[in-house]
Amino acid sequence: MSSVAGVSVEEYLSTSYRPDCDYVDGEVRERNVGEYPHSNLQTRLAIWFGNRERDWDIRVLVEQRVRVSPHRFRIPDVCVLLRDQPIEPVFTRPPLICIEILSKDDRLRDMQERVDEYLNFGVPNVWILDPVSRKAYVCTQSGFQEPDGGILQSAESPIRVPLAEVFAELDQ
Repeated sequence: MSSVAGVSVEEYLSTSYRPDCDYVDGEVRERNVGEYPHSNLQTRLAIWFGNRERDWDIRVLVEQRVRVSPHRFRIPDVCVLLRDQPIEPVFTRPPLICIEILSKDDRLRDMQERVDEYLNFGVPNVWILDPVSRKAYVCTQSGFQEPDGGILQSAESPIRVPLAEVFAELDQ
């Protein structure tokens, strides 16, 4: 991954990157995206949540900029927010869920900084999914754990994601 240092917040926010990039303390950082396993799982999750938006009173977005601190912007692969959360061009309020999908060059241990930023920002549910190993992790201040019973869930909502069903969609 490459990066460009010495960029102001204003310049970052007024520039379009393809694909979009994170911004960390004046540095624009590329994200690992774009290969089939990552894209396929991202699409399946967006469809999964999208089909349940009305029932769960949520909105689902892919690659939405989230300002996690004054000089840091992250772009979760998928984020879920409650339907009554105000819509902003760049989110300044924590979404209900931030989901990161591992790409071939990502390592679980390398996600720690990003996860810590989401949690410190107040995101109550941070999940990491690996399309290759077909595992998922619930991220908390005390570490990463595979979800009980293979189901990702949010205590603050009726959201329940049976991983076996989502991962089975990858084969179709």
